[in-house]
Amino acid sequence: MKKTSTRLADGRELIYYDLRDDSVRDAVDRRPLDPTVTTSEVRRDPLLGDSVAIASHRQGRTYHPPADECPLCPSQGERLSEIPDSSYDAVVFENRFPSLAGDSGRCEVVCFTSDHNASFADLTEEQARLVLDAWTDRTSELSHLPSVDQVFCFENRGAEIGVTLGHPHGQIYAYPFTTPRTALMLRSVAAHKEATGGENLFDAVLERELEGERVVLESEHWVAFVPYAAHWPYEVHLYPRRRVPDLLALDEEARTEFPQVYLELLRRFDRIFGEGEPPTPYIAAWHQAPFGGLEEFDGVNRDDFALHLELFTIRRTSGKLKFLAGSESGMNVFINDVPPERAAERLREVASS
Repeated sequence: MKKTSTRLADGRELIYYDLRDDSVRDAVDRRPLDPTVTTSEVRRDPLLGDSVAIASHRQGRTYHPPADECPLCPSQGERLSEIPDSSYDAVVFENRFPSLAGDSGRCEVVCFTSDHNASFADLTEEQARLVLDAWTDRTSELSHLPSVDQVFCFENRGAEIGVTLGHPHGQIYAYPFTTPRTALMLRSVAAHKEATGGENLFDAVLERELEGERVVLESEHWVAFVPYAAHWPYEVHLYPRRRVPDLLALDEEARTEFPQVYLELLRRFDRIFGEGEPPTPYIAAWHQAPFGGLEEFDGVNRDDFALHLELFTIRRTSGKLKFLAGSESGMNVFINDVPPERAAERLREVASS
């Protein structure tokens, strides 16, 4: 992997990640852009104890542009985009309309490929490994920013999820706090550790799933399963067999095997609802240990957390979506119409040849 950092016309950082070491990235952003102005502010809810990002400038972000005006495609001639070069393998840049900025963190866009009509599942194993390396590198770099406690790499895929740009891409949020979902996990880990005299909860969960009927696929270094209390109609958690706190700690064997396993999982997701169905909308979310703010979780350190990816879709059956209505949105109590055992069975049935 070759990494080349440059700047866009408004001062934002852009980084090329190339498969070839001899790639030259010297294209200049020729757009007449004014400096980026953001109004991001993080407010803490005194009753719930969580945080909300207020970012009014995002109202003006790009919204469903036609393919020939996609800002994530390479620049061609006088059609100038966020990527000045005429081609790329993978690229990361600071979001022009960030939810978090400055002392409130940072937001980045990750473009998986220059092919506008592809998806992550269409990538080769070499391309998928490059994206993994980019996620890892950005996790490392962002973790050193003084305002950052946690780094979150994720992909939103599909209009049903709320994606406003059709180009295959993901995002990275660098939060100035430990996110509520991670905090819940850490509290559970701390309580289990104390109650069992030191047993790790993530290890216990993985061991239980390996003995059950919800495993979707497994390899030498990875295990994918539908969790016992899945919140979403089709939800899969992907764990490395060896517990590590973040992407940085993955060994070379797990990193090498990841593309094969993850691409297979994504391709199965596109087969869930049968031939002729539109691509399955999904969210793919990496959960990593926070780099700061662990003081409030008694007896827990970073090594107690288990890196894992959670992949889920809001489509519950052909043509029907799972909406977060009263119970979910109002009380955070999920109701799942698809039994996890049946979801796992279906994901095994649609194994690609």
